[in-house]
Amino acid sequence: MSTITVTTWSLEQTSPDDLAPAAEPDGDVRIVRAEVPSPEFSRFLYTAVGGDILWTDRLSLTYAQWQEELDRPGTETWVAYDRGTPAGYVELQAQDEGSVEIVYFGLIPAFRGRRIGGHLLSYATARAWDLAERWPELPATKRVWLHTCSKDGEHAMANYQRRGFRLFDTKVDEEPAVETPGPWPGA
Repeated sequence: MSTITVTTWSLEQTSPDDLAPAAEPDGDVRIVRAEVPSPEFSRFLYTAVGGDILWTDRLSLTYAQWQEELDRPGTETWVAYDRGTPAGYVELQAQDEGSVEIVYFGLIPAFRGRRIGGHLLSYATARAWDLAERWPELPATKRVWLHTCSKDGEHAMANYQRRGFRLFDTKVDEEPAVETPGPWPGA
C-alpha cells in the first residue's frame, strides 16, 4: 500500500483575549448549534466537509460509536448555514482540566472562498471559551486547541493563526494513502 507524508500542526489559545474575530460574511449566513445529537447528520457533515481532504478517522465508526462521541458531556456541533443550506461545521469537545478541543472544523467545498470559514471559526472559538456556561458540570475553559494538517485546505493554517491560535507542536508521519467516499455513502 502506498503512503503519504502528513505534517500535523497543533495550535492553541490560552485566553479568550487571544481570539481575533473575523468579519461576518455578506449574505444570510447563520451559525446554529445542533442541540440534538444525530449520528446521521454528523456523519453527513464529516464526509461532506472532509471527503476531498482525506478525513478518514471516523469512517469506520458504527452508529453506536458516533452516538457515544456526540453524547459526551461538553461535545457540541455548530453548523454554518448559507441561506438555509449547511455550509460547514465545527465540533467542540471538552477535555480534562478546562481544555476544549476543536475536533473538526471545515466547510463543504462549494462554500469555501466565501469568507464563511473565518466567521465560523471565530464563532466556534468563542463558544469553546464559554462552553462551561452551557455545561455547568464542566470547569471553565482555560485552553482552546486544535490540530490541522497538510491534507487540510490550503488556507486552514493561515485562518487559525489570524484568529489568534499559536503553534505549539509539529509532527511528521507517514499515513496509508486511502480514498474517501465523500458525502454520498449514508448522506
